[in-house]
Amino acid sequence: MLSVKNLCTEYPNDKGAVVKAAQDVSFEVPNGKLFTLLGPSGCGKTTTLRSIAGLERPKSGEITVDGIAVYSSGKSVFIQPNRRNFGMVFQSYAIWPHMNVFQNVAFPLDVSSRKYSKREIETKVLRVLTAVGLEQYAEREATKMSGGQQQRLALARALVMEPKLLLLDEPLSNLDAKLRERMRFELKRMQRELGLTTIYVTHDQSEALALSHEIAVMSAGKIVQCGSPRDIYERPRNKFVADFVGITNFLDATIVAPEGTVRERFRVNSSIGPMCVTSSEEFRAGDTALISVRPEDVDLSTTRPAGENTAEGVIDTKVFLGEYMDYQVRVADRIVLARVHPSFNVSTGSTVYLSMYPEKCICIPDDEQYRQAA
Repeated sequence: MLSVKNLCTEYPNDKGAVVKAAQDVSFEVPNGKLFTLLGPSGCGKTTTLRSIAGLERPKSGEITVDGIAVYSSGKSVFIQPNRRNFGMVFQSYAIWPHMNVFQNVAFPLDVSSRKYSKREIETKVLRVLTAVGLEQYAEREATKMSGGQQQRLALARALVMEPKLLLLDEPLSNLDAKLRERMRFELKRMQRELGLTTIYVTHDQSEALALSHEIAVMSAGKIVQCGSPRDIYERPRNKFVADFVGITNFLDATIVAPEGTVRERFRVNSSIGPMCVTSSEEFRAGDTALISVRPEDVDLSTTRPAGENTAEGVIDTKVFLGEYMDYQVRVADRIVLARVHPSFNVSTGSTVYLSMYPEKCICIPDDEQYRQAA
């Protein structure tokens, strides 16, 4: 198991000022799981990954693998990167152009401090090439491979040393959209079949949701929420997470009262009318808050539905996107985005009714700091 505790990493920028790239970062990754560090550029995710790899020397904290420290400020431990036995794939695959596929994968074994026999190298290389589906290309020039094949080649080179930990830094960002989607399935299959403990860095929320067992969303060097992909998407704890991971509607609200004895339910007055919402936060009557509602959780109909969380609106704009339709609905002075099946087809200017389940209306603190920065 990988354990990162209270990791802080700093470095000077071009002007000599101190940049706090990672601040008090802590998480654990069980063996065989894929853990993703997700966030925008400059949030500290790559610095955290490089600190785990040993390519950055943190200021403080502790990093252990299976209980053995590879870095500890308290114990003055810093294991050099080449002695950590971690595999790493960068955004740039760094394929050796003068070597064929077999030679590229064999390179880490050739330069290892441990001397491998020719037979051992051949066995190990062919095993990982088979794992990534490149065994038939062993003699091909590396530069003659497609983008997806080069990505798998870089992965095979990282796996050939049988690493304790696999570190992936934006490995799919250089691929086109269709190939990137296909490689997500390949990565997920290999990670699970080989039981690789993996740390994955990306700014792409779709990749994070598709691949991960657990996601840590980072902002300004800190982890702001950690949880399963479903938890991160369906139960964001603040506006940053709700806004960064997927598309959502934000509605201003004021807390009226808890909803009877129902745990985590509140009555609120929102910018589109009275609503019943769900929250894991503790609110009091009179508190201001925000409601996050995903577009796919906004149902539309031409007749007023029964139940709670309904509102009347007018279709402002609609867009046909094949498998679904996006409607911008004007409710009072707000625009609410609804994503529905294309079988629902009404004209711009038509009156429609919105309905939203209370468990899909997530109430979060009104983060004034985020609002001012946005």
